[in-house]
Amino acid sequence: MAIFLTKESRVLVQGMTGGEGMKHTRRMLAAGTNVVGGVNPRKAGQTVDFDDRVVPVFGSVADGMRATGADVTVVFVPPAFAKAAVVEAADAGIGLAVVITEGIPVHDSVAFTSYAKKKGTRIVGPNCPGLITPGQSNAGIIPADITRSGRVGLVSKSGTLTYQLMYELRDIGFSTCVGIGGDPVVGTTHIDCLAAFQDDPDTELIVLIGEIGGDAEERAAAYIREHVTKPVVGYIAGFTAPEGRTMGHAGAIVSGSAGTAQAKKAALEAVGVKVGNTPTETARLVLTQLDTVREAPQA
Repeated sequence: MAIFLTKESRVLVQGMTGGEGMKHTRRMLAAGTNVVGGVNPRKAGQTVDFDDRVVPVFGSVADGMRATGADVTVVFVPPAFAKAAVVEAADAGIGLAVVITEGIPVHDSVAFTSYAKKKGTRIVGPNCPGLITPGQSNAGIIPADITRSGRVGLVSKSGTLTYQLMYELRDIGFSTCVGIGGDPVVGTTHIDCLAAFQDDPDTELIVLIGEIGGDAEERAAAYIREHVTKPVVGYIAGFTAPEGRTMGHAGAIVSGSAGTAQAKKAALEAVGVKVGNTPTETARLVLTQLDTVREAPQA
C-alpha cells in the first residue's frame, strides 16, 4: 500500500505545455505515472506527444476530470497564477493538488490552502518536490530512479534531503515519500503524513525530516507521543546554522532558542524518536531501528 498516491491515481498536469511542465511530465510518465491530461485554456483540444504516449490538453481541470476521471493534479504554473490554478482544481473537486511552484506570495498560499481544505482537496506544497510511491506513481519532480519500493515512509520539508535519504536507503526502499515543502504555509503537514503512515499497514518505520524555524517539528513530537506507535527516525536540517544569521528557506525563522535544530531534536528525542546529526547517521539509525523491529518477538 501507500499514502495519498498509488498506481490507480489518474494525474492531470496544470501547466503541462510550459517548459518545466513538459520536462517533468515526461519524467513522471517514464516513472509509470498515469498522466491522463494537461490543462491549458489556450491550448484546449490539442495533444502533446511524449514519445510513446499522447496526452490530451483540456481547457480546465473540470473538463479534464470529466473526460478522464482524474483525481490528482500537479501544478507547474507561475507564482502569479498559482492561486487561481489551485482554486480551479478545488472547485472541480479534485482529491489531491500537488503544488510544485515556488515563490508564491504567502497571502496567496494562506488563501488557497484554506479554500482547498473547505472544498475537501488535499494540498501538498507549495514550493515542494511532490510525492512518490516508488514503482507505482510519481507526482512532481522527485527522481524516480534513486530508490525502490519498500516499507519506510518518508515526510520531509526539504527537497534535497528527501532525495538524499531516498538514495542512502535505496536498498531498503520506501512505501511513499512526501515532500511537504518548506514555506511558512503548507497544505499537508508532518502530522498529516504521520497519521497516514501510522494507518498504512505496509509502512514499517517513518522518517521525519524537518529544519530550523517555526514549531512544526515540536508539534509533530506532541502528536507522536499521543498517536504514533511505529518507530520514527528524525533529522533536522540546520545543526550548523550560524547563530543570528538569516537563512534562505522561507520558513527558517529562528528566535532565541525557539526553532533551533537542537530544540527540535530535544523535543523529538523526548518522545522516543531517534534523531541523527547528519543524513548519513540518520540512515544508519533507520537500519538499526528496522533490525530491532524485525527481531522483536511477535505478539
